[in-house]
Amino acid sequence: MSQEVNVVTGAFGYTGRYITRRLLDLGRPVRTLISHSHLHNPFGSQVSVARLDFSSRERLQEGLCGATTLYNTYWVRFCRGEVTFELAVDNTRLLLEAALAAGVRRIVHISVTNPSHSSALPYFRGKAEVEDVIKRSGLSYAILRPALIFGQGDILINNIAWLLRRFPLFLLPGTGSYRLQPIFAPELADIAVRAADRQDDFVADALGPDVYTFEEMVRLTGQAVGSRCLILPAPRRLALFCCRLLGAVLKDVILTSDEIEGLSCELLVSDGAIEGVTRLSDWLRENGADLGVHYASELFRHFEEREG
Repeated sequence: MSQEVNVVTGAFGYTGRYITRRLLDLGRPVRTLISHSHLHNPFGSQVSVARLDFSSRERLQEGLCGATTLYNTYWVRFCRGEVTFELAVDNTRLLLEAALAAGVRRIVHISVTNPSHSSALPYFRGKAEVEDVIKRSGLSYAILRPALIFGQGDILINNIAWLLRRFPLFLLPGTGSYRLQPIFAPELADIAVRAADRQDDFVADALGPDVYTFEEMVRLTGQAVGSRCLILPAPRRLALFCCRLLGAVLKDVILTSDEIEGLSCELLVSDGAIEGVTRLSDWLRENGADLGVHYASELFRHFEEREG
């Protein structure tokens, strides 16, 4: 009797990689749908590969054929060129239609804390729209809402460490007193796999045990990498200007105005149930030697644009 196949979107990326590793550790077959073929495959022949091709519902359906569970990590961090949040919502709708036609039983979707149709921020508004699409899809579903996800391969904390290693001054956007509630990536993956094994439809936050201010997170990262960088609050416009200036040099997007607004509005913290146990502060101390040694390019990872 053949085993049930699990499909993970973006298994060579960040969150998808941790979900895939957890499934493989449990001996469960995995297929991935990928849109960026330039990314390194850390799993070799353990994972079969199909194209995440939104131009063809038939090809999407072929990639999902025989699967019982779809773990969906697909989304976009910001708009660029023809890639928009509206397009990401439409693409997700196509993916779900293909999943239903292919006989997929359940979807585990990685969303975000505090999605809202009334949000002024298109990232959080789009996340709310996707959740509605999932609820209307006809698939059994589990929707998980993490805030900030940390672990090996993370871009945000790694690049904060990179900056703290190399520059004498780090400007916090605004006061830096806004809070966030990070969860360890392997623990989010475990929550996702357990959610797939349930029968009920549900939406739940996926949160780590501690809440930090953004300033606390930056200072803890600096301590972990042995930085002597001066960390100071700055007007948000000045901090954003510096991010854009450095981004132009690095040919990347470091931080957007919407992301600063989302942080300032404390959209990455929630009063939901805490399921993670690993503290970011502990993880930083244990992994500081490796953090920020190399810069991680968002555009290279998600838009196939290389540095330099």
